[in-house]
Amino acid sequence: MSPVSSTAPTTGPAAPPRLMPSYRWARRILWANLVAQVGIVVTGGAVRLTGSGLGCSTWPQCEPGQFAPQFHEATSWHPYIEFGNRTLTGVLAVLALLTAWIVVRRRDRSRGFRLLGLVPLVGTVVQAVVGGLTVLLELHPGWVGTHFVLSMLLILASRALLVRHAEGDGPPQPLVDARTRLVARLLVPLGAVVVVLGVITTGAGPHSGDAEIPYRLALDPVAVSRVHALSVWVYLAGVVALVVLTRHVTQGRVRTTTRRLLIVTLAQGVIGYVQFFTGLPEVLVGAHMLGAGLLVAVQTNNLLSLRRRDTVVGSAPAASTTPVPAPA
Repeated sequence: MSPVSSTAPTTGPAAPPRLMPSYRWARRILWANLVAQVGIVVTGGAVRLTGSGLGCSTWPQCEPGQFAPQFHEATSWHPYIEFGNRTLTGVLAVLALLTAWIVVRRRDRSRGFRLLGLVPLVGTVVQAVVGGLTVLLELHPGWVGTHFVLSMLLILASRALLVRHAEGDGPPQPLVDARTRLVARLLVPLGAVVVVLGVITTGAGPHSGDAEIPYRLALDPVAVSRVHALSVWVYLAGVVALVVLTRHVTQGRVRTTTRRLLIVTLAQGVIGYVQFFTGLPEVLVGAHMLGAGLLVAVQTNNLLSLRRRDTVVGSAPAASTTPVPAPA
């Protein structure tokens, strides 16, 4: 009887695909996607705060029969601000497509990681549709608020992608005790409440996006602002508690991300109070919108820094031989 051949085919983890960018270039693309997701919040805020929300009267064209604004003597600068924001959406779509290409093709990675890579692309398409409906419905504050909340979710997913890209797919191993993890997790719904109340506060305020169609939520802006401020104080108390609980954690990254969360939260609170008592100047409102995006990104990074994932034993080698540093 012939011995069993030692070259019999075996099954194992999928190998990483060919023609993939290096680890360094993949990180650059993922960072560019995150920056663009935050950046479009700022440009969208500029559209609203300059009263350019209806600079283009329709969608997807700027004007009926015109894709781009046409210059003439009576042209204001509002159409160009609105069209510029739409153009940035195209740039964001390209970056989201590259992000999906980098992540989804990684058959050596977990299904959850690859599905997460689709979120920026799918979300950008949904955002384009919501943005169009916002224009067609003449900047109704409900649609404007939905547009903003979706951006926050895309920032969260994009930051989580950066962390997961630098990790393996092993089971998460906590780096802090159960009480600390509980406080960090409670900050997630608290942060969501802060963002939503901020959206409602803005929807009740003076910046509708178009001076001629000032649709507002039928709410007392001062009362809503106070409720929003209360939610921020509760959130800040949770962040301070997290700083205290992690002050003796041996992993320096845990302490660093927690302190960053505290700094961004304090900065947001200061900007919020200053803008309220100075009559909501456009520059400060825009800075507050930027801060909201940064807060979501920093909190996501902080939450994921409280655990680590190692590469699964026996998994396929990484696509690049470059050493993988701890996720920033």
